[in-house]
Amino acid sequence: MAKSKKKIEKKEIVPAEVTLQPITDTIEKNYMPYVMSVIVSRAIPEIDGFKPSHRKLLYTMYKMGLLTGHRTKSANVVGQTMRLNPHGDMAIYETMVRLTRGNEALLHPLVDSKGSFGKVYSRDMAFAASRYTEVKLDTICNEIFRGIDKDAVDFVDNYDNTMKEPALLPTTFPNILVSANQGIAVGMASQLCGFNLGEVCDTTIAFLKNPEVRISETLLAPDFPTGGEVLYDPRVIEDIYNTGRGGVKVRARWRYDKKENLIEIYEIPYTTTTEAIMDKVAELIKAGKVKEISDMRDETDLSGLKLTIDLKRGADPDKLMQKLFRMTTLQDAFPCNFNILVAGNPRVMGVRELLEEWCAWRTESVKRRVYFVLKKRQDKLHLLKGLKKILLDIDKAIEIIRETEKEADVVPNLMIGFGIDQIQAEYVAEIKLRNINREYILKRVEETASLESEIEDLEDTLARPSRIRKIIVSELEEVRKKYAEPRRTGILYDYAEDADAEEDAIEDYPVTLFLSQQGYFKKITPQSLRMSGEQKFKEDDALSVSVESSNAAELMFFTDRAQVYKTRANDFSDGKASLLGDYLPSKLGMDEGESVMGMVLPGDYSGYMLFFFENGKAAKVELSAYKTTSNRRRLTGAYSDKSPLKALLHLREDREIAVYSTEPRVLIVNTALLGVKTTRTTQGVALLTLKKKYTLDAVRFPEETGITDLARYRGRSIPATGALLKTEDSDDKQLSLI
Repeated sequence: MAKSKKKIEKKEIVPAEVTLQPITDTIEKNYMPYVMSVIVSRAIPEIDGFKPSHRKLLYTMYKMGLLTGHRTKSANVVGQTMRLNPHGDMAIYETMVRLTRGNEALLHPLVDSKGSFGKVYSRDMAFAASRYTEVKLDTICNEIFRGIDKDAVDFVDNYDNTMKEPALLPTTFPNILVSANQGIAVGMASQLCGFNLGEVCDTTIAFLKNPEVRISETLLAPDFPTGGEVLYDPRVIEDIYNTGRGGVKVRARWRYDKKENLIEIYEIPYTTTTEAIMDKVAELIKAGKVKEISDMRDETDLSGLKLTIDLKRGADPDKLMQKLFRMTTLQDAFPCNFNILVAGNPRVMGVRELLEEWCAWRTESVKRRVYFVLKKRQDKLHLLKGLKKILLDIDKAIEIIRETEKEADVVPNLMIGFGIDQIQAEYVAEIKLRNINREYILKRVEETASLESEIEDLEDTLARPSRIRKIIVSELEEVRKKYAEPRRTGILYDYAEDADAEEDAIEDYPVTLFLSQQGYFKKITPQSLRMSGEQKFKEDDALSVSVESSNAAELMFFTDRAQVYKTRANDFSDGKASLLGDYLPSKLGMDEGESVMGMVLPGDYSGYMLFFFENGKAAKVELSAYKTTSNRRRLTGAYSDKSPLKALLHLREDREIAVYSTEPRVLIVNTALLGVKTTRTTQGVALLTLKKKYTLDAVRFPEETGITDLARYRGRSIPATGALLKTEDSDDKQLSLI
C-alpha cells in the first residue's frame, strides 16, 4: 500500500512593515515613562526621608506587629514585603540591611537586628543570609508611624491594586535630615548626609518660632555614623545650608601609642572603607611614596573598627598622618546634593527650604490627625445624645421594643418615638439589658459633657495655627528627650593643611608634560622619553602643548565652560609615548561635554593670563587671581562666558602677539596695550574690529607665524582691523591655537 503524501501548502511570507518614526517620538513614548518611574517611584527620597523601597519595607514590618512584638526571621519580612514591592528577595533584603542597627549605616537605625549584617565601613564584610538573621522595628519607629492609623497621611493602592500602602510615613521629626540617603536616577541623583537628631530638633523648633533664624547656630555640621572629624569651613557649610550642594571634608580619628610605636585609626570617613584605605596605603608603600610604615593590619573586632600602623624607628606620627590624609581616603569629601521629591517633583533644596517644606507637610499631617480625632469624638457624642434621650424615659423605650412585633421595626419605632436618627437608634437597640441601670446612665451623661468640652478644644486647635505649631514643637521636644545622642563626628574649627607634609609626600623628579587637542594628558620621564618612539595620538587628534617640568609642578587646565581645574603632575601616573594618556574630562571629573582649552603651569603665580574671545575682545587678568589657600580642585568663573573663548596665553611679561581673524586679517600688537583687570570674569577690551560674519580665530607669537614683513601687520593702538593676510604669509599650520 502506497504511502499517502501530505500536500504542503506554501504560505506567502509577508515582510514586516517598517514604520518611520521621529526619534523624539520614540524617546517620548518608550524612554520617558521609564525615566519618570525611576525618578518618582524608585531613586529619589521624599519629604519623609524615605525612598519607596524603605517605606514599603517598614510599613510591612509595622503591619506584622514588629513594632512591639518579638523579632522574626528576616526571610519572613522579605517575603511579606513582596506583596508591596515587586522586587527580588535579595533587593529587599539589601534594603533592610542598610536600615539595621548591626550595619551601622544610619545615625538612628530603624531596624533592631540580631545576627551578622556586615558593616557600612567594610567592603568585604558580608551580611548573613536572611534565613539566619532576625529583625524587628526599633523603638524610634514609634515616631515614624505616630498617627498613621488616624488618617495622618494618604494611602494608595499597591502595584497590583490588591492592598493599600501609605504614600508617606508621618514622621514626627525631619527624618530627611537625620537619615543619610542616596539615590541615582536617570539624569539626576540625590546625596543626603545625616545630621545630629538633637541639633535637627532644636533647629526645627527654632525655625517654627522664627523662620528667619540662622540655621548654622543650632545645626552645627553634618554628623556621620562612622564618626571622624569634620574640617569646618563656614563658607562651605553655609553653601550647603543655602543651596543644598557642596562638599564637606571629613578626616579619620587616630591615636598614637608611644610605647608600641604604632598608630591606631578607630574612626574613618563615611565615604570610604577599611579595605580601600589599606589598599591605597599598600600602593603608596610599594611605590616608595610612604617610607615610615613597617606594617599595617586590620584589627577590627566586636569592639569596633581599628586599623593599626606600625611605624619605623624615628618616624614622626603627625607628619605621617598628614601625608596619609592627603594621599588616601583617610581624609575624604562627602558630596551633598539635597535633591528631594516634593509633590512628585524633584527639587534641590537648601536646609532652610527643606525645613520650610517639611514644616508645611507636617502641619497638614497634624491637622488631619486632629480632624480624625475630632470626627470620632463628634460621632460618639452624636450616639450619646441619642442615648440620653432614651435614658430619660427608659420605660417608654422598653415599651416600644416590647410591643413591636417584628425585629426589623424596632429601630424605626425608636426613631419615631424619641425623634432620633437611624445611627442613634441602632446604637440604643444594641445596648445590653444589664446596662440599663442608674450608674450606667450617670456615667454616660458625664461622658457627654466631657466630649463636648474635648470637641470644643479640638475645633479651637484646628482654627488656630499657633496651636498646631505647639503640637509639632512638643513632639519634637519629646523626640529630642527620648532619642537624641551626642555627636559622633567631631568638628575641627582650627586646623592647618600642612604644606610641608604635602611637599614631602611628593617625590620630585623631571618630567615632560604633553597635552593633546582632544584633552589627553601624558607625563613622561626623561629616561622613558629617550627610549620611546613617536608620540601616539588618536587618528583625529594631535599635540597641543609640550613642556618640560617636574613631578611636583602645579597644573591648571582651563576649559570651554569658563572653569579651571587645579591639580599636580604627581596626581598622574608616569606614562609612555606609546600610550594615549589620561583623558582629562574623566580624570578631573569635568561636566558632561566639557573640554580642555589649555594648560598653564602657574609656578609662583607671577605674570598674567590673556583670554581671547570670538567677538574680538581680549581680557588680561593677573595669574594670582587663581591662587587659593584651600585645596579647591575646581574654580568656576575662570573667565567671561559672554563670548566663546578662542585662545589663552600665560605671559610672565608683556610681548608682541599676532592675532588672526577669519577674514583673514592679522594684527600684531604688544600686550602692554591691554589693561589689567581686577576680576576674572571681565569681558576685557576690544582688540580686533571685526566685520559682520567674521570672528577672532587664533593667536600666535610673531616668530612662530612665518610672516616676513611684520611691520605690515603691526598696530599702535587698539581696537584695530589689522591687515589682510598676504598669500605668501598664509600657512595652515600658523592658524593652530596656542
